[in-house]
Parts: sequence; structure tokens; C-alpha cells
Amino acid sequence: MNGKKRILKALAVRQPDRVPLYIHGINEAPIIGIGRHLTDGLPEPRQFHEMTDGEKMKLVDTLFLIHEAFGVDGITTFEIGHERELDDKHVMDDWGITYRRSPHGLPVAKGHPVKDAADLDRYSAPEPDRAHLLLLDLARDRFRNNVALFWLMRGVFVRSWRLIGMENYMIKLYQDPLLVERVAEMVTRYNLKQLDMLADAGLDVLVVEDDIANTNALLISPAHFKRFVNPYNRRLVDRAHTLGLKVVRHSDGNLWPILDTLIASGYDGLNPLEPQAGMDLKKAKDYCGDRICLLGNIDCMHLLPDGTPAQVDAAVRQAMAAAAAGGGYILCSSNSLHPGVNPENCIAMFQATKKYGRYE
Repeated sequence: MNGKKRILKALAVRQPDRVPLYIHGINEAPIIGIGRHLTDGLPEPRQFHEMTDGEKMKLVDTLFLIHEAFGVDGITTFEIGHERELDDKHVMDDWGITYRRSPHGLPVAKGHPVKDAADLDRYSAPEPDRAHLLLLDLARDRFRNNVALFWLMRGVFVRSWRLIGMENYMIKLYQDPLLVERVAEMVTRYNLKQLDMLADAGLDVLVVEDDIANTNALLISPAHFKRFVNPYNRRLVDRAHTLGLKVVRHSDGNLWPILDTLIASGYDGLNPLEPQAGMDLKKAKDYCGDRICLLGNIDCMHLLPDGTPAQVDAAVRQAMAAAAAGGGYILCSSNSLHPGVNPENCIAMFQATKKYGRYE
């Protein structure tokens, strides 16, 4: 069974030949750190925008090589080329949102083009650009249906608050709910258009990446979630299923207050099951593991940065015991493999998945 078949079977909550291995996200430093076990000529760790074109292509090739060498069953792809540099610290995306670059990972949204209804009346949303799917095209051509192709799509909550600002979004939920709904509708129209484009490009799994919670609670009330967020993202789920795709819901944090809503929305998978946020893997498996595939839970906050390979091995074994039975579990970390992880621990996680994940 190849990686694509393994992933799709697990997302159908069925039992493949072994528990699939997946990398939800990975930054430049761990690509280089892991890649040095596999290839020569890698640059010193630095951010993608600081690399030469040759170094960028080497990094992408090394990312693919990691998936091949360690038998990773699905590869994450996302938009590239949709941002332009404003100065050495800031970029702007095609929505007009300004981001401040961070040495620790993703840029942070700082400039928001829509403040109120008058701004929205003057605002024009971008159209999806086929050229931004380059990473998906490269992965499709490299893996040739042997690995499941995932795409990270920003959901309506994250895209909306980035457009209007987080604090402003929270205020508008009460003072101008119509504005929030108009923005949500605009974002969803864009996402649906891009989804059709992605299906034509050969996508297998849509990831609705829409962080809605922190360690202790939701960022908005369950009632607001059910009105302003879930109905719009659910349209992506329904459309993706019509196109023959699987859909994974990604959110950090404590999702127990909305877990039943997410399951009822038809998602095929739930990621990343952050252990520090109370998303205990055994508890989640017992509660809903026969209804939705679970992806994640290997601690990337403390274990992968500061633990030992032996401790990682033990954590993978424990995760298999908690969630592998009957299928419907995909092993990955509790978020991205960020710049702070130890490459040796990442390799230990990959190897332990093969050691403990095979079904009888």
C-alpha cells in the first residue's frame, strides 16, 4: 500500500497496512537539519526569502527527499508567490494584509485593510492565482500518486480577522455582525474558487486551517462560532466532498466545546490534537475515533525540541496504543516541525512510526 492509499484509508476511518506518517508543516531549519542526513550542499539555516534561487530549489528538493527517505505518506503544500516585499521586515499579501517577518516561523499579521463597512465597500478581494499552486504542482510531479497531496487553506475565521484585525473583529461581532458576515462571505467565495482550482491540479486532501482556540478555551463563543465561522467553512467541506476530496480540520487549542459541531460538519480528520490544550489522544479516540480520523498529538512544544530520541520513541508507542486500533489515526506532531525542534527527534518520530505502527 503506498502513502496516498494509506492516508485516504485512514481518513475514511478504516485500517490500512500501518498507521500513516504525516508532516503537517515544517520550517526551513528542520528541513536543513534532517536533510543533512540525506544530502550535501545545503545552506546554513535561514529563512526562505533570504536564500538564493538555487538554495530555494535545493530546500524544496530536500523537503521532497525527506518524504521519500523516511516514508512520509502525505505532503503539505500551500501558496507561494502571493506576497511582495515591502522592506526587509515586512511583506504584503494579495489581500493587502501586511505581515511582520518573524525569525521563529510564520510572519505575523500587523496591517489590516478593512476597518469598517465603508472600507469594505471600497475593497476588492483578489482572485485565486493558478501560479500560486506551484508547490502543489512540483509535489504532484515528483510523487506521481504515491503520496497524498495536502493543501493548507486559511479558513474564514483566520482570513477574516487578518483582514479587519483581531481586536476589531471581536468588537464587530457585537457592534456590526453584518460586516463580519459580509467579510466571511467574501473569503468563502475566494476559497471555493481556489478549491476548484486545487481539485483540477490533483489535490487529495484539503486542510481547513483555521485556528479558533487557545490552550484553555475558544477565541470566540461557541454561539459566535456556529454563526460566523462554521457555516462558511462547512461549505468548503461540502464542495470538497463533491469534488472527491477528503477534508481535515486544523486548529490548535482546546476544541472540546465545539467538537460535536466539527464532527457534524462532515470533516474527515481533526488535527493537531494539542496535548497541552487538553486534547488527550485516548480520550479523543474513545469519544469520536470511530467517526473522524485523528491526526497528531506528538508534542512539538517540549518533547520534540528538548526530549531525547528514546523519549520520542516511547511517545510514539504510547500514541499507537491510544489511537491506532481499528484505523482512523495518522501520526504527526502537535503542530509544525518549527525551528526549535531537534532534527534527531524528528527522525526518531519517523522511525518509531514504522516500528510500532504496523497492523497485524
